[in-house]
Amino acid sequence: MLELAGLVILGILAQWVAWKTKTPAILPLILIGLFVGPVSTLLSDDGTKWLEPIWNGEEGVFPGESLFYFVSLAIAVILFEGGLTLRRGEVGNIGPVIVKLISVGVVVTFFGAGLAAHFIYGFSWQISFLFSSLIIVTGPTVIAPILRNIPLKTHVSSILKWEGILIDPIGALIAVLMYEFIRVEGGQDFTITALTEFGKIILFGFTFGFTFAHILALLIKRNVIPHYLLNVFTLATVLGVFVLADTFAHESGLLAVVVMGMVMGNKNLPNIKELLYFKESLSVLLISILFILLAANIEISDLLLIYNWKAAMLFGAIVFIVRPVGVILSSLGSNLKANEIAFISWVGPRGIVAAGIASLFGLKLAREGVPGAEYITPLVFMVVLLSVLLNATTARIFAKLVGVFVKDAEGILIIGASSVSRLIGKYLQDNKRHVVLMDNNADNVMKAKDLGLDAIAGSVYEDDLFNNIELNDVGYLMAMTGNSDINKTAINKFTSQYGEKGSFRLISSDEMNDPETNPSEGLFSHTDDYIKLTEVARSHPTIHEVVLNSRAHYEGLLEISKTDPDIIPLFVKTDTGELKIIPSHSSEVEISSGYQLVYLGKKIKKEEEEQEENYEETVEKLEGED
Repeated sequence: MLELAGLVILGILAQWVAWKTKTPAILPLILIGLFVGPVSTLLSDDGTKWLEPIWNGEEGVFPGESLFYFVSLAIAVILFEGGLTLRRGEVGNIGPVIVKLISVGVVVTFFGAGLAAHFIYGFSWQISFLFSSLIIVTGPTVIAPILRNIPLKTHVSSILKWEGILIDPIGALIAVLMYEFIRVEGGQDFTITALTEFGKIILFGFTFGFTFAHILALLIKRNVIPHYLLNVFTLATVLGVFVLADTFAHESGLLAVVVMGMVMGNKNLPNIKELLYFKESLSVLLISILFILLAANIEISDLLLIYNWKAAMLFGAIVFIVRPVGVILSSLGSNLKANEIAFISWVGPRGIVAAGIASLFGLKLAREGVPGAEYITPLVFMVVLLSVLLNATTARIFAKLVGVFVKDAEGILIIGASSVSRLIGKYLQDNKRHVVLMDNNADNVMKAKDLGLDAIAGSVYEDDLFNNIELNDVGYLMAMTGNSDINKTAINKFTSQYGEKGSFRLISSDEMNDPETNPSEGLFSHTDDYIKLTEVARSHPTIHEVVLNSRAHYEGLLEISKTDPDIIPLFVKTDTGELKIIPSHSSEVEISSGYQLVYLGKKIKKEEEEQEENYEETVEKLEGED
């Protein structure tokens, strides 16, 4: 009981430490596991571990074969959750670089790391390529915490993020297939029997995954499953499919759950987001327990196997040769600059799937007596631990060194993706500003993406926004929904993170009717709320620019906008093309000759401009008399 409770407590503590220190959770999890496992044998009087996952195959937290069962089921849930995050549309829009990274890059890593393992350690080709297949994956759980607090150029962050998401199931699939090649025929040459087993894995994995994904999706769409049972019913189905596929073809279960997740993730399911949240929470708990267990299960003798120059050479070859070669080849013909390629080459931490599957396959093959299999688990853990540690401590420094570090956070986050937000967002993007729109309405998000805008589905009441690495360069916040509570919540919650250089919101109808309540963060003007902005955008969906002669000219145009319901001032454009958001306290904006007023609505007529020039002359004359 004490050990089981300790596992959960230590796991969640490690997750909290990772959140607090802004490092990947796998780092403290493995370190805690090594400490309560092999390292603790050096501290205890009788040389036993403080946490023993297996004790002589009979006693311990998981006696007998139960540890392997738990690891298998936990990895199945983790891989299913990863498959759910994949979208066909995203694969088509992420660009040729990412497509090459998960194809050409995978091939380079597989053969490059395999050759390095073979010639450095003298492993058989089968073991060498099993090792290389296990370190293909990077994974979003290790990439995101590293990139989250580094303001990078958006496309660099996106490339690394999507590589990590998409490569997880690919790496897992290759590892499963490579393991099966070794397992059949006792690791001998690839015979007809091996090829038959390989075919069975593909057949049953894809068949069961594809079939049960459609069945479950149909049940969800027809409301056959009550809402309160949806998450646990899905979990039971995933575990059932894993076991069923594995019964027909050994090790095809992992492939089945990956396929099942990918298929369901691309179905238009009404509760897919809620399902994802549940699976993410469950994955956090399983990962927390899993990696403390796996690290604790390593023996001191296993660590001594890799405590030598060979391990250092292998790690150096993977990080400093294989990864850069893969990235360079994947970048050929792209618009990436040399410094961006250098940074992507540097950041390639190995992730949770690599360590989990390595432990599962390594332990199984070692128990079957396959030569060299005892090296698999400690070597993969070494690569995972050192790569995460290296990137977590040096990524920010290296980003500054190669010049991909964004010094000025000029990006703009717009809360709300309504038609007027999309219109303004498109104008900003056309003027070289990075814009991200956020809305909890999926249709609005899709319409924004159709315009070529970055858009994310989410709510200001959730914390997911803090984990989005696409917002690394955001320094301005514009809350533009029709709900004043949402706008105020966005300002209060996200100003410190995303509104460092300016945080604004549309005024409410009550504030518009009472000038005394004009908020300091008011956006555009004190006479324009969401309703008026939407009506003007519907009647005159055009953004104009007019050259300013002086500050008096600017203020005069603002007076015209107050009396004309079809004109709303938005920004001031400097002579260098920089856009400055107009707050409701418009006097705060600096104006110089040659600047332009950017406004929404109908075009200001010639006579209105002449009226403004007369106004300006009058002001100058009065100033001269003073």
